[in-house]
Amino acid sequence: MTRALVLGGGGPVGIAWESGLIAGLAEKGVDLSSADYIVGTSAGSVVGAQLALGASAESLVAPMMSSGPGTAPTPSGPAPDLATLINKMQELVSGRRPPEQARAEIGAWALTAPTMMSEDVWVANFARMIPQEKWPNRKYECTAIDTADGSLQVWSKDSGVELERAVASSCAVPGIFPPVTIRGRRYMDGGMRSPTNADLAKGHDTVVVVAVTAGPRNNDMARRFGEILDNEVKILRDGGAKVELIIPDEKSLEAFGLNLMDSSRRVDAAKAGVRQGQADAEKLRSAWNQR
Repeated sequence: MTRALVLGGGGPVGIAWESGLIAGLAEKGVDLSSADYIVGTSAGSVVGAQLALGASAESLVAPMMSSGPGTAPTPSGPAPDLATLINKMQELVSGRRPPEQARAEIGAWALTAPTMMSEDVWVANFARMIPQEKWPNRKYECTAIDTADGSLQVWSKDSGVELERAVASSCAVPGIFPPVTIRGRRYMDGGMRSPTNADLAKGHDTVVVVAVTAGPRNNDMARRFGEILDNEVKILRDGGAKVELIIPDEKSLEAFGLNLMDSSRRVDAAKAGVRQGQADAEKLRSAWNQR
């Protein structure tokens, strides 16, 4: 039996919450680090890389439990144009145009939009967060989007790309952080295809999907992203997988606040993750620990 772990995007708040969740589950006997395959998108690419490289659950969450700099990069440029990003995301999920075409338009904007730091500074942050130049020996992948054509790129050990650069590209939210140059092309956040990209885990027997952004479906964008997640879970189940979906509960959503990029929420999000992990362990234990 093979097991896969899917870690979705969610900004610095998502990194903290996923780290806490993994720690809380581990405390109760559910060790997600034992997955045969880990795939991360955006925030999940950071947590997934650290986990695949052998970080303990305790070491993942420890930096999140203080108000120090932690894993959040320090901005130095102009404030991001969130209104334009939201408008472009609404267009992307509307279904009015092919998704790759809409993503390519976002990519073109991302290449010219002012960002909170330079590309060199952005990538250097990930070299500090993931101070291991070599890819994990175990199967770990992360997602990014080619800004030129909107296509999905899945980075792996076999891609011949530096690990920190691959993860930096997966986290490069357009209009906020700079697209990352890899072999002459520019790549942006893998969440532009899906907050989770869970369908990449197809073929595994048990799949745990951690979806940070799967909150209440109380607006058109939330409903559309919810439909994307539902479809990915269906693909997995149709392929024979037992899927366990973990989404933030009400207390976790309260800890997040309204902005997942708000690093000041990190401590509360990490604590909420630990609590929810402890609470969710019972329902995951039999599926995950069965070999």
